[in-house]
Amino acid sequence: MEQSHDSIPDGAQTRFEDLMSYSDYLQLDALLGSQRPLSAAHDELLFIIQHQTSELWMKLAIHELRSAMKCIRRDELQPAAKMLSRVARIFEQLNNAWDVLRTMTPSEYTEFRGSLGQSSGFQSVQYRMIEFIVGNRNLALLSPHAHREDYLAALEEILAAPSLYDEVLQVLARRGLDIGPDAERVDCRLSRAANDHVRAAWKIVYSNPKEYWDLYELGEKLVDFEDYFRRWRFNHVTTVERVIGFKRGTGGTGGISYLRKMLEVVLFPELWSVRTDM
Repeated sequence: MEQSHDSIPDGAQTRFEDLMSYSDYLQLDALLGSQRPLSAAHDELLFIIQHQTSELWMKLAIHELRSAMKCIRRDELQPAAKMLSRVARIFEQLNNAWDVLRTMTPSEYTEFRGSLGQSSGFQSVQYRMIEFIVGNRNLALLSPHAHREDYLAALEEILAAPSLYDEVLQVLARRGLDIGPDAERVDCRLSRAANDHVRAAWKIVYSNPKEYWDLYELGEKLVDFEDYFRRWRFNHVTTVERVIGFKRGTGGTGGISYLRKMLEVVLFPELWSVRTDM
């Protein structure tokens, strides 16, 4: 007798009238109903999904960065290192997403670019939150969010507290390492300047990894994160140039010229410069 292969695995739940299903838990109706193209262009759905998924990954990155900072304040450096490793992997995923978007050609993007109006990734409040959290605090970039009091409040809350790197430098100080002016830093709203005392402190850590293993590991996790963050910025530049060339961005920025300027920003300068001293 021929046996049917159309069967349900033993014990699998198949009735969900009064139970929470996979779709219920993940709120898939709301999630999958959030892609609403404004044109008939085939590639607009790709563009929307690329940016929506990026925002989801950034939401997780913010969660992990904030949790890592709480651990660092408590001198719990191993859990913090694990969380920072996850953030680096998140940015690896964000990098891979550019590969999908780059399958869209200039002529395909032109079909729906007008539908974007003045909207632009430059206006992403979550991206700005990440920049402010890790220490790149350009106050002029509050203005694209001035129309939303909730966005401004969230950003101001971040600016009122030390950055991720500020928290790390305080750990160095608590371990008896001289961090110079950063030990007296009170106003956290602005980006800090590179400091030779901090560079010398990291040199001590990197020259004695066995003695300072947790600080050494933490430093490398920060470098790992910034490495992926730089790649994400570079891939952004390459993708934009490939799709729109040197046109201005939809949000009014210079497009490629603005993005290339962002490549020059260094988040944790002493962790990079100390390598020259080793």
